[in-house]
Amino acid sequence: MASLRLAVICGSVRDGRFGPTVARWIADQAGQRDDLEVDYIDLADHPLPVALTQSPDPDVAETLSRIGSRLAEADAFAVVTPEYNHSYPASLKSVIDWHYTQWQAKPVALVSYGGMAGGLRAAEHLRLVFAELHAMTIREQVSFHMAWERFGPDGTPVDPDAVGAAVKTMFDQLVWWGDALRSARERHPYGK
Repeated sequence: MASLRLAVICGSVRDGRFGPTVARWIADQAGQRDDLEVDYIDLADHPLPVALTQSPDPDVAETLSRIGSRLAEADAFAVVTPEYNHSYPASLKSVIDWHYTQWQAKPVALVSYGGMAGGLRAAEHLRLVFAELHAMTIREQVSFHMAWERFGPDGTPVDPDAVGAAVKTMFDQLVWWGDALRSARERHPYGK
């Protein structure tokens, strides 16, 4: 089996955000696997307006093209999201809404972080959105409750064995679905 191209998406763009700590660690874990090739996408590097327009200005159009190409090339996604007000951030909604076919017939792993709820409500909201886009969210997910207490100053988890096992299970499932859906898309392009 050829390795899958995995886009790890850091969904928060807030000042002082914790997202890159979680997202980089997830990307590092994926990068240690022989069956995944990682493309790290930090939405702070790709600002998109929330309002969808028919004719975006040239800077927005260029950003859409760059990120759209990377999403299209991905065989699978790991979306890292915080929980803001019981849901996911506008930056993540924006990148999802600006693109459509790039998500179709591909698996999505959800990694959430936050306070007591660990971002689980944000992840549940994303499941509904990705279903509408014909993407397949996998069952296994990783959640960091009180996330800032779960990582040391070096950006690694303070309990690497427990979370490492959860990440392995999540990626094993993502790779199974990624391989199955890539084979299906190759045999019969989705929606055609």
